[in-house]
Amino acid sequence: MTPVTEATPAVRLTERINRIEPSATMAVVAEADKLRQQGIDVVDFGAGEPHFATPQHIKDAAIAAIQANFTKYTAVGGTAELRDAIVHRHAVDFDSDYRREEAVASTGGKHALFNAIQVLVDHGDEVILPVPYWVSFKDIVRYAGGNCVLLETDEAQGFRITAEMIARLVTPRTKLIILNSPCNPSGAVMSPEDLTEVVRMATQRGIWIVSDECYVYLNYTGKRFSVGSLREYRDRMVIIGSLSKTYAMTGWRLGYAVAPAQIVSAMTKLQGQSTSNPTSIVQKAAVAALMGPQQCVLDMRAEYIQLRDHVVNGLRAIPGVKCTLPEGAFYAYPNVSAFFGRSGVKSASDLAGKLLREAHVATVPGEGFGTADHIRVSYATSVAELNRGLERMHKFLGAL
Repeated sequence: MTPVTEATPAVRLTERINRIEPSATMAVVAEADKLRQQGIDVVDFGAGEPHFATPQHIKDAAIAAIQANFTKYTAVGGTAELRDAIVHRHAVDFDSDYRREEAVASTGGKHALFNAIQVLVDHGDEVILPVPYWVSFKDIVRYAGGNCVLLETDEAQGFRITAEMIARLVTPRTKLIILNSPCNPSGAVMSPEDLTEVVRMATQRGIWIVSDECYVYLNYTGKRFSVGSLREYRDRMVIIGSLSKTYAMTGWRLGYAVAPAQIVSAMTKLQGQSTSNPTSIVQKAAVAALMGPQQCVLDMRAEYIQLRDHVVNGLRAIPGVKCTLPEGAFYAYPNVSAFFGRSGVKSASDLAGKLLREAHVATVPGEGFGTADHIRVSYATSVAELNRGLERMHKFLGAL
């Protein structure tokens, strides 16, 4: 006789956690991992991380920190040495003029972004968010109680964003504008002129700019630019940076923000009640990354350009696939709407799911980024792996 058990009572979760969705990129990673555990060979175009090893001088600095017993708590926002290194590197590369008190180090760029949104956005505030957007932007804003006002962009125009486009969406409740250039997922890069006009317009209207510059060193236009260069508008800007993509340090989890001291102080207060300081050992590695030789950054960037050209040419060779040329980051964002209506495929999510389960190629569907016709393909991998994945995609999509 089967014993009678009581049903597990439903757990009542908070309203704020129910506002957000799981990360679309993390969901792809989890599903691909399940297939690998079953012994299936998956070509991973989903992961948003460099395939390069962390440069040796950075690893050496972490080992030295361990040997020197630099393993205790530090100041919540990072050591003075690290914050000085952050503002130094930014000043050298982008002609900004931030001070130590205007920098905070966090456990990854996402953490810095989360903290910035939480201290700036209140319930009912509006945040202008260009589409396509990185998956976490919308949910972080919603968690803070804000409302995203989506700015639709034109794929035929390279997903360009102008001040005029943004100004049309401004209302009395507009609190901030999120910018992400180079963009994840599209690889689109805003021109220095467009960035300047957007920042000028926002400042004139008393609107904050949060500029996610995680991929700022992976700009292939020849016009690398940070809004931090616009010193006259610095009082309304928060710049989010990360060592993850620049120095192939994704798993180390070290990001930062530079912003007015009052904002940095508030972010540090919030961080002090959540994670406290970033890992002490990683902070030493970060100083080595920021203050050490920068040739590794240039070398990785040069290889990404070759990989970009290779994957875009491969995608465009698949009948039905359209793909704009990304000008930065390490993602291609092909339009796959030509395959909708074939073999039960109704959406990008359907197509990405079939690609993973049947062709064993992991991509991320565009719905997570706010568009319905695309999938994201990461080309941060070897040419050999790109070729394996492209061959599988060509064969699978050709058979639909």
